[in-house]
Amino acid sequence: MLSTDTYHDAVIIGGGFYGAAIAVYLAKQRGLKRIVLVERESALLTRASYNNQARVHNGYHYPRSFTTAYRSRINLPRFVHAWPDAVTQNFTKLYAIARRNSKVTAKQFVRFCGEIGAKVEPADQTLRQLFEPRLIEEVFLVEEYVFDSTRLASWAERELKECGVQIRLETCVTKILKGPNGMLRVAMQSNRGAEELSSCRYVFNCTYSGLNQVKGDFPGTRTGLKQEITEMALMLAPPALRGLGITVMDGPFFSMMPFPARGLHTLSHVRYTPHLHWNDQQGIDPYQKLKQYERVTRVDRIVRDVGRYLPAVLDAQYIDSIFEVKTVLVKNEGDDGRPILFEKHPELPGCYSVLGGKIDNIYDILEKLDAEQFVCTAVQDHAGSGVING
Repeated sequence: MLSTDTYHDAVIIGGGFYGAAIAVYLAKQRGLKRIVLVERESALLTRASYNNQARVHNGYHYPRSFTTAYRSRINLPRFVHAWPDAVTQNFTKLYAIARRNSKVTAKQFVRFCGEIGAKVEPADQTLRQLFEPRLIEEVFLVEEYVFDSTRLASWAERELKECGVQIRLETCVTKILKGPNGMLRVAMQSNRGAEELSSCRYVFNCTYSGLNQVKGDFPGTRTGLKQEITEMALMLAPPALRGLGITVMDGPFFSMMPFPARGLHTLSHVRYTPHLHWNDQQGIDPYQKLKQYERVTRVDRIVRDVGRYLPAVLDAQYIDSIFEVKTVLVKNEGDDGRPILFEKHPELPGCYSVLGGKIDNIYDILEKLDAEQFVCTAVQDHAGSGVING
């Protein structure tokens, strides 16, 4: 049985980086006073915000999607300025262009970097010697960073507390419903079985892979989503590769990046990192599919292929694998772009769905929110009180 209604200006569903950042923004920049953030896990930033490559993009990764690349180039310095303690810069970042099967040549890559204003220069001979020259056309020194999700989580906990945002951990939102007088009603259930119904003016669905798993009057996203179960191998890099981040592109190739949260490197491969994929739809719970998936590592195949281009990786030590559900927009499978999903639902005025493919996309989201009108709702605290529009 649902408990008596509570009242909030906004309910944020999902305690990842996006949910936390939006909650802080609404409190600090837009003056909303009663905000609750609902997270199904036992701590903030423990799912997709943690289980990823931890790359802060500077545009290099997207030569086939100018918009994604340019927005990353613009957003990176803003992200570094806002979260300096969470960003690791003290490593050398290399992009190498494969001679065969790459969708971009070295000459095209240099021209592309010039177009987006990203720094690029040929790597010195010592770094070039790490690569197999028969397979690699050129190696470039670039500026790109990684983030420590555990430090971002500490920021989120501190900022949310200072802003007075309520945090409900180990709690799922099950339904979003139309309420009276233009309000929304959000049904939530804790892992212990307690249920609550909250009335609010605004709902932000920031559940990433779970966007379309909310029931009630929630219509689902109009934008088609694809779900993937992915494996990120965690490696102890050999001495020759420590202090380096390496990406070979652009096509069926790989990246080896520092992973500050564990003091290791992630090793990912375009062909072997995705294990399973399906088109997202209501009723197919991505998290349940992940829970039931037999997590058999493909690290041997990854290392074997990577070793052809980067022989030193054969001396890396495999430590662990991170499995997670990755969500992408179906329309961008062809160009590898990572635009944001920002949808307002006309059926539920005040309800938003938000998904960003990269951590620096948060600025694209906040710019969208800058254009929105938000009204605080003053309420009385006793049960059964009326709602006064303020």
